Amino acid sequence: MSWWRRVRNLGRRERVDAEIAEELAAHVEMAADEAVRNGAGEAEARRTARLRFGNPVAVREQTAGADAALGLAGVGRDVKHALRQMRRSPGFAAAAIATLALGIGATTAIFTLIEQVMLRSLPVEKPQQLWRIGDSVGCCYSNGYTQSNEQAQNDWSFFSWEAYKAFRANTPGFADLAAFEPGEGNAELAVRRMGSAAAPEPRNGEYVSGSFFRTFGAAAWRGRVFTDADDREGAPPVAVMSFHTWQENYGSDPSVVGGTYEMNGHTFTVIGVAPPSFYGARVAAWGMPDVWLPLAAEPVIAGGTSRLKNPASAWLDLIGRVRPGTNPRALQAQLQGELQAWLASHVAEMDAQEKALWRKQTLRLTPGGGGVSLMREAYGRDLKLLLAAAFCVLLLACANLASLLLARGLRNRRQTAVRVALGASRGRLIRKAVVESVMLGLAGGAAGIAVAIAGAKLILQLAFARSAQSSWIPVQGSVSLPALLFALGLAAMTGVAFGVAPAWITSRAEPIEAMRAVRTMGGDRPGAQKALVVVQAALSLVLLSAAAMLGQSLRNREHQDWGFDPRGRYLVSIDPKLSNYRQDELAPLFREIEAQLRAIPGVRSVGAVLEAPPGGWITHEIRIEGQAEPGPGADLISGWTRVTPGFFPTYAERIVRGRAISEEDTAATRPVAVVNEAFAKKFFGGQNAIGQHFGPAPERNAAMYEIVGVAANVEFENDLQQPMYLLPEAQSTSFVDANTESREVWSHYLYNVAIWAPGSPPDLEARVKKALGDAAPDLTVYGMESYVEAIRDGFAAQNMIATLTWMFGGIGLLLTAVGLYGVTAYGVEQRTGEIGVRMALGADRGSVVAMVLRGAFAQVGLGIAVGIPVAIGTGRALGSRLFGVQPWSPALLGLAAVALLLTAVVAGAIPARRAAGVDPMESLRAE
Repeated sequence: MSWWRRVRNLGRRERVDAEIAEELAAHVEMAADEAVRNGAGEAEARRTARLRFGNPVAVREQTAGADAALGLAGVGRDVKHALRQMRRSPGFAAAAIATLALGIGATTAIFTLIEQVMLRSLPVEKPQQLWRIGDSVGCCYSNGYTQSNEQAQNDWSFFSWEAYKAFRANTPGFADLAAFEPGEGNAELAVRRMGSAAAPEPRNGEYVSGSFFRTFGAAAWRGRVFTDADDREGAPPVAVMSFHTWQENYGSDPSVVGGTYEMNGHTFTVIGVAPPSFYGARVAAWGMPDVWLPLAAEPVIAGGTSRLKNPASAWLDLIGRVRPGTNPRALQAQLQGELQAWLASHVAEMDAQEKALWRKQTLRLTPGGGGVSLMREAYGRDLKLLLAAAFCVLLLACANLASLLLARGLRNRRQTAVRVALGASRGRLIRKAVVESVMLGLAGGAAGIAVAIAGAKLILQLAFARSAQSSWIPVQGSVSLPALLFALGLAAMTGVAFGVAPAWITSRAEPIEAMRAVRTMGGDRPGAQKALVVVQAALSLVLLSAAAMLGQSLRNREHQDWGFDPRGRYLVSIDPKLSNYRQDELAPLFREIEAQLRAIPGVRSVGAVLEAPPGGWITHEIRIEGQAEPGPGADLISGWTRVTPGFFPTYAERIVRGRAISEEDTAATRPVAVVNEAFAKKFFGGQNAIGQHFGPAPERNAAMYEIVGVAANVEFENDLQQPMYLLPEAQSTSFVDANTESREVWSHYLYNVAIWAPGSPPDLEARVKKALGDAAPDLTVYGMESYVEAIRDGFAAQNMIATLTWMFGGIGLLLTAVGLYGVTAYGVEQRTGEIGVRMALGADRGSVVAMVLRGAFAQVGLGIAVGIPVAIGTGRALGSRLFGVQPWSPALLGLAAVALLLTAVVAGAIPARRAAGVDPMESLRAE
């Protein structure tokens, strides 16, 4: 048959079969005629010829199967047959599709977020041409002429404005070089339109260089973006608004462009709106920029805390667009030389430690197409962990699919044997079964996309609920094209991988089985299915134990010893800087705020603090009066914060020695500090800390503060033993060093007001808002929440992992129950005759039930035995995430094992009851 005829007959299998049958009949006829000529009888000759050529159906199948084009036509027929089978068995199809939808949907949901958080490039022009100077992602600045990070000592990632200008002027390998604020170090703005009587609204600002938008190839949606002329000292203050803010907060009002706005009391003109897809160069879970400001505007907003012209203040990230043909390694070497040259020009300004280390400072050039992603750093490990858990769920779903296909194949084994006897090849039978499996997999993948969309939205809600209240995040719950292809590819591979084995097993039916009318007692036991159930039980135990460990760890964190009782305490977030309070107005402001809040019925105490525990704190090196200057590598780091006198009674912080900060500690008295026990232990050992003096490095500040009290430790950043010192809000000191002076000025703008009001007084939030309005009408207030809620919000990522792992564990348990039920029910069906004989010989219903349940318990028990070592290994891998939980906890492993055993009872109860109801006579009659 010519190739043209094969192609022409593709899809017309009946005609091809007729031609093959005609050709085969002609061969048989010629063989018979030849035998007759050789002396054989006519009947015997025809019989011998037919035996020689074999079963005509088998010959036709083999001939058609050898033809590639006809093979494709056969696949098409198998697809139609699979769809027909799915329509005829809707229960089977629904169970298989729903099972796969859960597994594929969960995996695709996690992959969707991994693709957006970890793999996606910035939506800018030619992101592959972008390279970042630095390899560390952090927040928010570094003071001094030396840097280090956790990945490698002496590696630079933050740069001063002066260093940025040096790189830009001396590096021709960059077509453009942009500078912008790193991490979540955004400028907090209070914005309102000029002439408006409305209260200013909080917005997130970000300082960027004039080359920022040009470097990323982002043109304006409306108006224009920054140029170098906008980023010069003395230039008119201008701003570019993000498309999201323009649309969501200003209703896409065209008059925004060209309008003048008051930002922190200063007049800015909005010159343009960024394009819809552009969200900047950094990706974070909160604080994404609403407004971009030129770097030259930073002194206007920051005032005395400005960092722009301080060469020792590194607060900028740098990303450049390299020229075509530039060698990144050569460019990195050039930048390294430029860094060393710039540092050499500032040796005279360095302290002793910096002079010893500046020659060792290095930098790395890294791909910048993905931007600077704090989200990748914060959630990357979590998403990988969840992807592993989702793959476990997928394996459980695939095991169920294989079990369902195997059970149906074994049930139809006699029908398969008949087909083999009639000439069907085993390859054809396997292909038919695999095609059906792939069709189920694709249907499950299509349904899984809907599950993935819902799952991705759930993860976003769990992980970013707090950030979503204040600003948007550049992550969407919709399934992208890569995620869609991932889901469909996963579905197809699932169908093939877990359809071949059942198809192979069921295709091994011998033709003689078609002649058997009686089943052997105890035969056809589904060993492969039981093995699948054992694997499912083991995976379920791993998921459940991991969920139990993560859940217990989260509870331990939320209920740990904070050094104070969070119950009955509330936290108000404010920002006096946005309301343009001068530093000399702050102490009276907080006294008035505390007086108004204390007047609310039910309020016991009120205190303000720079950063409330257990949240953030600031660290720096200190020096102790009378102690020698430390050598390189000495650990003299301490945390610190600034508080009002009401802080101590509000947090019920116990003073161990000396006294607390009081109203008598004013600007007219000597500067004092209260240190915690961890500070006293670290820096004074067994000596009495009261009366000792210390201060921020360098040595000239060592006599700055006198210690007047030692307080019990309070939790800061999950560390109850963090050395801390607390300074009075009413006292201020001066420093020669610009960085330290800037920090001193900034630290008086306290961000949190804590309220102790046990018993949940009625209408407390409304009364607090009114009291704050009476005390300071212009004060920017972000909101109020209970301390319990604030602590819970701080564990959003841990809560996401624990919640989703519990969900995956629950789904895994359900899939294990379904698989165990299917195996047990099939086993009862296959052993109906045996059960009938047992009952006819005197076995009661209880013994039959026990026999069935023993089989279910045996499979789950073996799965538990296999799963326990794996669960312990998983616990060890999770060790850094566990708080107060051992990976080999007998209680948690026992809880997971009990859940599986209860699942065995539930899954085996229905088949056991069915077995106990077998009528011995009807069973034997059926056999």
